[in-house]
Amino acid sequence: MEASSSGSSISAVTGGKAKTHQPEGREDLQVNRLETQIWIKPDIEKTDVDFSEILNAIQEIAKDVNIFFDELEGVNSPSKDDDSLLHHGNLTSTSDDASRLEVVGEEVPDKNKANGLYFRDGKCRIDYILVYRKSNPQTEKREVFERNIRAEGLQMEKESSLTNSDIIFVKLHAPWEVLGKYAELMNVRMPFRPFNPFNAGAPCILVRCCFLNGHFIEINGRSRRSRRKIYYLHRRYKFMNRIEKQISRFRGWLPRKPMKLDKETLPDLEENDCYTAPFSQQRIHHFIIHNKDTFFNNATRSRIVHHILQRVKYEEGKNKIGLNRLLSNGSYEAAFPLHEGSYRSKNSIKTHGAENHRHLLYECWASWGVWYKYQPLDLVRRYFGEKIGLYFAWLGWYTGMLFPAAFIGLFVFLYGVTTLNHCQVSKEVCQATDIIMCPICDKYCPFMRLSDSCVYAKVTHLFDNGATVFFAVFMAVWATVFLEFWKRRRAVIAYDWDLIDWEEEEEEIRPQFEAKYSKKERMNPISGKPEPYQAFADKCSRLIVSASGIFFMICVVIAAVFGIVIYRVVTVSTFAAFKWALIRNNSQVATTGTAVCINFCIIMLLNVLYEKVALFLTNLEQPRTESEWENSFTLKMFLFQFVNLNSSTFYIAFFLGRFTGHPGAYLRLINRWRLEECHPSGCLIDLCMQMGIIMVLKQTWNNFMELGYPLIQNWWTRRKLRQEYGTQRKTSFPQWEKDYNLQPMNAYGLFDEYLEMILQFGFTTIFVAAFPLAPLLALLNNIIEIRLDAYKFVTQWRRPLASRAKDIGIWYGILEGIGILSVITNAFVIAVTSDFIPRLVYAYKYGPCAGQGEAGQKCMVGYVNASLSVFLVSDFENRSEPTSNGSEFSGSPLKYCRYRDYRDPPHSPVPYGYTLQFWHVLAARLAFIIVFEHLVFCIKHLISYLIPDLPKDLRDRMRREKYLIQEMMYEAELERLQKERKERKKNGKSYHNEWP
Repeated sequence: MEASSSGSSISAVTGGKAKTHQPEGREDLQVNRLETQIWIKPDIEKTDVDFSEILNAIQEIAKDVNIFFDELEGVNSPSKDDDSLLHHGNLTSTSDDASRLEVVGEEVPDKNKANGLYFRDGKCRIDYILVYRKSNPQTEKREVFERNIRAEGLQMEKESSLTNSDIIFVKLHAPWEVLGKYAELMNVRMPFRPFNPFNAGAPCILVRCCFLNGHFIEINGRSRRSRRKIYYLHRRYKFMNRIEKQISRFRGWLPRKPMKLDKETLPDLEENDCYTAPFSQQRIHHFIIHNKDTFFNNATRSRIVHHILQRVKYEEGKNKIGLNRLLSNGSYEAAFPLHEGSYRSKNSIKTHGAENHRHLLYECWASWGVWYKYQPLDLVRRYFGEKIGLYFAWLGWYTGMLFPAAFIGLFVFLYGVTTLNHCQVSKEVCQATDIIMCPICDKYCPFMRLSDSCVYAKVTHLFDNGATVFFAVFMAVWATVFLEFWKRRRAVIAYDWDLIDWEEEEEEIRPQFEAKYSKKERMNPISGKPEPYQAFADKCSRLIVSASGIFFMICVVIAAVFGIVIYRVVTVSTFAAFKWALIRNNSQVATTGTAVCINFCIIMLLNVLYEKVALFLTNLEQPRTESEWENSFTLKMFLFQFVNLNSSTFYIAFFLGRFTGHPGAYLRLINRWRLEECHPSGCLIDLCMQMGIIMVLKQTWNNFMELGYPLIQNWWTRRKLRQEYGTQRKTSFPQWEKDYNLQPMNAYGLFDEYLEMILQFGFTTIFVAAFPLAPLLALLNNIIEIRLDAYKFVTQWRRPLASRAKDIGIWYGILEGIGILSVITNAFVIAVTSDFIPRLVYAYKYGPCAGQGEAGQKCMVGYVNASLSVFLVSDFENRSEPTSNGSEFSGSPLKYCRYRDYRDPPHSPVPYGYTLQFWHVLAARLAFIIVFEHLVFCIKHLISYLIPDLPKDLRDRMRREKYLIQEMMYEAELERLQKERKERKKNGKSYHNEWP
């Protein structure tokens, strides 16, 4: 069957044999499963294929059935490559049509000379930039280094800065031969062409059709972006067809996928769907190479050049190697790949297209106007590399998973608001005007009515209510579901980005390790090649020293917390004697608030010290690979900052008010300072204040340091340039000058970004039972964080090196550890910090409903009085006796006051001994912790078991791809043998028993 309008010949290949389609052959539709591959051989002069002719041919197969087309976008549009939106003036554009390149080829170099992305000749693209100062004394090292760079085949060009003649820019370009050589050594995966049975030299499009019981056909064009599905609906389903039409009509009134970017207008937002394989120069004819200058994208070219620079010597000696050492000793001031031009344009991106990928990223990702859109992860990966792409994929997944957690947390808070007026405990506290509480500090703290803490009792109920336990269980399960589904999402991303086998192919030894242990070598059990070897004794000794340093720094954190505790116990008496009535009446709240702010300042100061110590200890360990170095440094910094950030929170949650003794026999710190007590309404309000203030201040400070600080620095740099050279001169600066004036990326890569989110994840899960609004605050912060990070990467930072990564590394193990810790901490928060267990024991054992199996609000009558013990004022110690005698309450000195505890009255046989209710509450708390932990852990493990790491469709796709690759290799080999056979026949040489 021929399609005359398109000039393409079509044949169906079934069972490995080619045949032309016969209209009479409708019985083929009844086959249970038939796979058909349709090859289209375009004419040499015309490369754009009209897919409407293919669909018309397929429609002839099913004249008696109704056909419903789904996802037929872009059928009549021509095929496009990666950079189809880019202007023709840039050589970053890849095209199938060579004639077009010839037409514009004369204009390209002139424009390239002005955009700052090429050498002076306008043909050699700049792949990497080195910056140094002429006044720097390390001239000899640079000369040796640059001479060795040329020996590796890299081309070099130098140019002075327009703003400072002392600054020299070294522009590096990797020719095709160098790129091919190192791409093969680095196992860079590139797209390769499928086998074409008609003409191996002509481009082809592979279309697969799958008939399933006559109901479904899928057409998958490998060189196309869209997937087309054709459904066969028999006449007996007319009723369902009408319903679907009505639903489609209703959907037409609604916005169409408002959260998705318009990929029809901007097709560069997603990757092409094609097979890839490790690049090989011997099999170069198998790869899709339209233009050697654009075959390797800019990120890959920069990564190859950086790989070369890391292994070039600058001096004689085994440890005198690599660009990093030259940067550390000041020989070079900076090293970075170039951005692809400006991120702004005078023309609209929808009408004129994107100037470059940076402009496209800014408009579709970093702009605040698209804050509700999904991220273009394929484009992020293509521009910044897989490592940064995985970070934003994880951040987007984490933010999306926060929606249900934030909704349930808000529901718990609103439940507390709606049930506030019906809470019996809050009512009794607010109405307890005749209950006088003992002073909470020595001498200066006065007696106080219990009703004075009415506001705090109501606020406590907002977070500590009947829904708190359910929310704690939900968050523990949520953490497991989040991690399990992230593993599935990561697997899909790893498959789409060709990262499945990357670790075995790409792992490299650090130059520092190679230089340190080059004298000792052993055979690698995998590659069979000699490599540097670190002795076991040397490794153990270094790990012991590193562990000792970690333990010492954790002790420093504990000492800082101890200082905060001393501050709290000292200032509570000071605020109680303050002149201002507002502070004097709220001395405990003022103490907690100021202590939290001081603790935050100490946290920020210690973080600077921790970073230097962690860097020193990590380098002392001498990790073998870059991933091992990153994991070791990450673990140390996380331990330091996690303990630093959460130590005070752990103290408030589990130690504050737990070991204070009782009036007349208080426990004291260094036998001097009386330990701080909880508020009469409980310690939960202190924990909420600690979490809320630290979380808000920490996130605000991080956002300022990530974006505000670079913005101020870049603004100051631009201001100086405007003053010296004027606005017009600044706009004419070449790209390397503009990028040099931007801020460099953090020396530790994505560590700060991950650390910020992991610590936030800890706040969201570890103490979520005390602060249900934490997920909501995290969600609002992350929505802003994604766009802040995107804006920072695109506009404020130099372009980072495109690094590859298979997953988020050691951070996943840290997330799992936080998930386990959150179960334990929430169990203790509910059982120890909150009043959930004491209220439950009172309702079932001591309240009006004791023995009836009920626990409603009517069963809590009298709970407040039962939870308070009586103290004889005359039993106060001399140093604890308050200055006032309490006569302002009743006109005469007080004889008794109350305090929170379960103790016998002063006139009992054992004064101030624990009551039976105390032991019941203690047993119930321990039982709750055990039951809660075991139940939640069982649910977590069950969910983990039920959710597979690989989605079934992905597993099938991987198996299908493996099968198709084997078929392609077989067909390619078969074609080679057939060619050899034809050549032998032409030469007059024929042999018997030839195959095939």
